[in-house]
Amino acid sequence: MKKYLLSLAILTIAGVNARAQFTLGAKAGINVSKINTDNPSSSTVTGYQFGAWARIGKGLYVQPEVYVGSKGGQFNFQTQNNTTNESGQVKFTTLDVPVLVGESFGGSSLNFRVMAGPIYSYILNQSDTFSDNVKNAYHDFGNYNHSTLGYQAGAGIDLGNISLDARYEGALTQINQNYGQRQNLWHFSVGYKIL
Repeated sequence: MKKYLLSLAILTIAGVNARAQFTLGAKAGINVSKINTDNPSSSTVTGYQFGAWARIGKGLYVQPEVYVGSKGGQFNFQTQNNTTNESGQVKFTTLDVPVLVGESFGGSSLNFRVMAGPIYSYILNQSDTFSDNVKNAYHDFGNYNHSTLGYQAGAGIDLGNISLDARYEGALTQINQNYGQRQNLWHFSVGYKIL
């Protein structure tokens, strides 16, 4: 799957005009994430993101990114005897690599953008707060895949060297197949153009 993403990125970049504008920048922001699941109810957790991006092209553009992020979910469980409720949270530190294709409208001081594309995520670290009761009732609940594929779609505004982005990220692959768990989240970030 990694080879397909890399091939898609290379083909898209090759299709952009050879004299295309190139921009490089740094970004940071927050994630509001949730893990949808078939069994226990779930709610959102807030995380972070920081990293770098490149933009190739002026009107039609390709924007590969690499950043470290924090995402996860909050779960509410009912114990086996159905007398008490338990809750637990899982948070991942991930390395995320989206390759977005977009269109921009406007000038150099005020520019509006729309974008979409695939994202590859790799879990670098996992922390959870599941109690022993939850672990006994759902013994394989926290067995998560380390690699997932998804998609991002969103919009952004460039104000001079500052860029503001809002994106939705959905999962194409499950992070835990036994419980039908899929990660989805909203990204809100601020970037600064270095080049």
